Amino acid sequence: MRYIFLFALLVVLGCSNDSDPAADKASFTRIYDNNKFNAAYYPIDIKQTPDGGYLILGGRRLENSNFAGIYLLKVDAFGGFVSEVEVDDELVAPIGPLMLNNNNYYFFCMTNVGLQTQLVRVDGDGLITDQFAVGNSYPAAAAADGNNFLLQSYNHVDKRSVVSVVSPTGSVSSSKEFSIGAGDAVEEPIINHFLQTSKKLPFLVGKVGNTYYFNGFYNYTLSLAFTNLSADEPQGIVQGQQDDGGISQAVPLDGGKFALARFNFGDNYFLPSATVSTSGISSSSDLGGNPLPELTPNASVKILRTTINARNVVLYASDTRSKQIALLGMTRPPEHS
Repeated sequence: MRYIFLFALLVVLGCSNDSDPAADKASFTRIYDNNKFNAAYYPIDIKQTPDGGYLILGGRRLENSNFAGIYLLKVDAFGGFVSEVEVDDELVAPIGPLMLNNNNYYFFCMTNVGLQTQLVRVDGDGLITDQFAVGNSYPAAAAADGNNFLLQSYNHVDKRSVVSVVSPTGSVSSSKEFSIGAGDAVEEPIINHFLQTSKKLPFLVGKVGNTYYFNGFYNYTLSLAFTNLSADEPQGIVQGQQDDGGISQAVPLDGGKFALARFNFGDNYFLPSATVSTSGISSSSDLGGNPLPELTPNASVKILRTTINARNVVLYASDTRSKQIALLGMTRPPEHS
């Protein structure tokens, strides 16, 4: 069927005969309707560009591959369409976020043949300006780390989760691999995640202090693992329940705490200020949390740290069973220098 792409900064009910340019930039809703009958797109990330417009990274359905293709959309400060790029089918499986470095935007993907991870550079107009081979396969999650990028990927040959530090030219300065466990059964949900034939898994990667962390498979189960990228085993592990439970999102806060979301056999829980041990072994099911029965089973969750009216707030965004977007704000502890 024909796909309609919706982009909303803010939905405002009401109307006015007069147009206020400042208000029109601050709040608008736009629908981008593709006239290709069999086309299908989905958003991955959006970043505002120096000209006030927006750059949107998306995935698209391919006729000749089971992986998602790449779509780039550029709009102006009012949400008006500027340009679009359907990236060649040789590049697939894009992941977010769009990462800003030296006035350029970067994202990871992989080659359709060979499954080798690539780092793609895009300018503020949404045009690809360079592509760098990184190595490994199946990029799963990424994050900015100063002038470098963090990458979690999956080594399908040796069946290992990989965490790497990658430069803006694609070179890997440090990397560590961790076994997911032997056998095809543990690998199946990972491959299905990339083929989009089953539920999406909440892969993530980041850094807190001098410790790196990733949410991925380790020793047969989806785990939040902490590593120094030197030792052969993680220093800390928050275990899930194979692929049926675990952490669905984690954002570091001050004082060693995390804003977390977790899932367990379909149920969802939010923890706006959780203490997580970065050493030893623990279980995600012991963390408790606020249950959210209105969310879709094993919901995808986004967490944003912000300040509203001088109060530190953690914003949670997710999907409800009634196909609406749920936005919840929870107070977080004050931060210290």
